[in-house]
Amino acid sequence: MERCAFYAAKFHRKIRKYTHTESLAVSRRPLRLSQDSTVVMFSTSRTEPISMALSVLLLYYTLGKNSTTMWNKSCGEQLLDFGRPEKIIIGVMLAIITAVTVMGNTLVVIAVCVVKKLRQPSNYLLVSLAVADLSVAIVVMPFVIVTDLTGGKWLFGEVFCNIFIGMDVMCCTASIMTLCVISVDRYLGITRPLTYPARQNGQLMAKMILGVWLVSASITLPPFCGWAKNVHKAGVCLISQDFGYTIYSTAVAFYIPMLVMLVMYYKIFRAARKSGAKHRFTDLLRRERLETVANEALRMQGLKPSGVAEECATLSRLLNRERKNISIFKREQKAATTLGVIVGVFAVCWLPFFILSTARPFICGVECSCVPIWLERTLLWLGYANSLMNPFIYAFFNRDLRSTYRDLLRCRYRNINRRLSAVGVHEALKKSMQVLD
Repeated sequence: MERCAFYAAKFHRKIRKYTHTESLAVSRRPLRLSQDSTVVMFSTSRTEPISMALSVLLLYYTLGKNSTTMWNKSCGEQLLDFGRPEKIIIGVMLAIITAVTVMGNTLVVIAVCVVKKLRQPSNYLLVSLAVADLSVAIVVMPFVIVTDLTGGKWLFGEVFCNIFIGMDVMCCTASIMTLCVISVDRYLGITRPLTYPARQNGQLMAKMILGVWLVSASITLPPFCGWAKNVHKAGVCLISQDFGYTIYSTAVAFYIPMLVMLVMYYKIFRAARKSGAKHRFTDLLRRERLETVANEALRMQGLKPSGVAEECATLSRLLNRERKNISIFKREQKAATTLGVIVGVFAVCWLPFFILSTARPFICGVECSCVPIWLERTLLWLGYANSLMNPFIYAFFNRDLRSTYRDLLRCRYRNINRRLSAVGVHEALKKSMQVLD
């Protein structure tokens, strides 16, 4: 009886200082360019890969725009004529982006395959995303680097041009489509927490991943089947500029997934806001009820044990309900924040490139590209930067993934599963103790 009164008094003090909202403060530092506009400095906190990618793109934009240009007379396409110092700078920086992309996505694959706690059906989508981004870095980026360092001239022949374009389109589309499926998966997990996890098994995830790659293949195969032919003339390797194929490929590869992701984010954001409003509305009533129960438990210290036990049971039920509501509210907030960052980064990286790709055939015709190549390559690498950022975005919002990255980079392979299990138990105990503090 004294123990129950002690906990009631503790909770009575807690509810007076209780707050149910948390804020995430994000510090942003401005981008600064030196006076000669060739040295780029980007200051960030915990965003080194992202800042590096943006710095390279700005450097590429500046050098490309200010470089001397030549014209491929047979096709009318502009070529860049970089000097030796510019080639060294661009080559080194693009090679670093490629290496970091390979490293980050390899860590995702290893982490999910090795760590039991991460071996969940929903994380299979992360593996598919990492494989797509890893393929972009290994199969596509090196050839783009060589082409860029030669001023935009394709050196590998017509046959490999078709293979290269096919791999580029398939891998990038698979990455984008996987992001779309992940947004749907997160939405169903938040809005249907009781029914969806029961259906979320390895077989379902395998079907979703297979569907992603089949859709990607449906965009890749038409140029090989005679619907639309890629452009390969005098050192130019360009995806087919056929009007119908351009509309079909850009719609399926980008605009439809983008629309789905925006709808999913809006619905998750609305659910989180609705849950927050409901949480605030019922908070006052809940506090009054908890105060009443706590006061009753304190008042009944000298009464019969049955009455005190009943009040303690009521207090326990209310505490459990409060903890569950707070957990749901925080989970919805985190899901909305995570998906918002993913959609935002995705739109910034790929939207400019796909706008250019959609408009180019209508402006330049179907034979060549009249777009300045420095602009085209800058927007292309901005899209590739999304493959670099994805593993770091998910690690930022996933503590287990972040801890596994740290252990793998430190070569601490042993007992990773044991450490993560211990951390999980510690966090669960910490949350349970916070209810009584």
